[in-house]
Amino acid sequence: MNHIKLSIVGSVLAVGLLLTGCDNKLDINPINSVDAQQALQTAQDLDALLVGAYDALGNGNLYGGNLLRDAELLGDNGETTWNGTFLEPAEIARKAILTTNGQVRDTWLAAYYAINVCNTVLANLNLAEASERGRIEGEAKFIRGTMFFELIRLYARPWGDGDANTNPGVPLVLTPTTVLNQSNQVPRNSVAEVYAQVIKDLTEAETRLPATNGFFATKGAAAGMLARVYLQQGNNGPAASAADRVIASNRYQLVPIEEVFDLRLFINGFNTDETVFAVQVTDQDGVNNLNLYYAIRDYGGRGDIYIQERHLNLYEQADQRGGLFYEDDGGLIRTAKFVNQYGNVQVLRLAEMYLIRAEANFRNNTSVGATPLADINLIRARAGLAPLTQAQLTLNAILRERRLELAFEGTLIHDIKRTRQNIGTIRFNDPRLIYPIPQREIDANRALVQNPGY
Repeated sequence: MNHIKLSIVGSVLAVGLLLTGCDNKLDINPINSVDAQQALQTAQDLDALLVGAYDALGNGNLYGGNLLRDAELLGDNGETTWNGTFLEPAEIARKAILTTNGQVRDTWLAAYYAINVCNTVLANLNLAEASERGRIEGEAKFIRGTMFFELIRLYARPWGDGDANTNPGVPLVLTPTTVLNQSNQVPRNSVAEVYAQVIKDLTEAETRLPATNGFFATKGAAAGMLARVYLQQGNNGPAASAADRVIASNRYQLVPIEEVFDLRLFINGFNTDETVFAVQVTDQDGVNNLNLYYAIRDYGGRGDIYIQERHLNLYEQADQRGGLFYEDDGGLIRTAKFVNQYGNVQVLRLAEMYLIRAEANFRNNTSVGATPLADINLIRARAGLAPLTQAQLTLNAILRERRLELAFEGTLIHDIKRTRQNIGTIRFNDPRLIYPIPQREIDANRALVQNPGY
């Protein structure tokens, strides 16, 4: 096999050092406890609480990394190996999750905490300046809708597996909660109800958000997340249209492959022109747990996950994405996507929008914005690959490009479920691929029912 091995301290690092980024430190100190909602008095207080919602979204158990890491571990079919000492990710990687799994519990708690902060913001919109009210509402609904989307994908049966109107989803909590008592012990809403709320939140967010908003959520971020949601449902027309809105805005552009991820070391992160939404990380604030688990110790990580030849063999010899790997001192292969400890965590980027539009159009035999062939060849050209012909363009070819482009970024288990693939002998809808409702929640809330198999 003739894959290029990336030398982090060599030429690609030199390219990274030429890239410049802005200072991403927040200008507003966040309020990190919704217990303080009674103290909300001014527009500035509300701004601080909204920043606290972004802090919650970037929690290490969510988009700070673990949520994305675990989507890869749960979906892995021998392309990576978990070699760490932490038991909770090991259970996820083995598809043998206990109801007491601490990571499953912490993801649930962190997501509902972020939702609760957003609910508190939305309940106090009267404090906002009239000119800012729509934007603030849009940001809170973007975060809330995104968190419900992540919860429903992990803790409930996949969309299309049985009746979404009767399959239990997750509780839809849409008002602030400060204490847990019998009156707010809510049951699980159906999968259909949760998806409807996700789409409602994100649609309203897209309407209210500005096209540019610093490194906070934008109209493009809401449309991009909607594209994901619709694709997860197999609702291909709206998926193609939402992805096309991001692309057609002309506010984002593909960058050279070596600039997509921050290949510098120990330097505050930055967004590229390809970034649609990212969690901001600096040496003072934010976490990048993808670095922690994928990178070796020299680059600030633990090196708990390494890459197998089975994955490397998927790349064509000329594929520049095959160069985003390096070999550690023990001969193990590592991804270079997360070598910067202070690199931002990319949540949505333009390449994914092209991939969504291509797949959705292909499935629908449409050409919203562009033909599927044009979109796929754009991604391939950026990777240094020859274009496909129309005869070579199949659904499997599109899904293969998606797998290689988005490798290790937190899409794997969700793609497996929506495309109904097996993981070895494990079917896409096997109960082992659905998180249990955390035992802590079952014990505290008698209205909750546990998932089958637990």
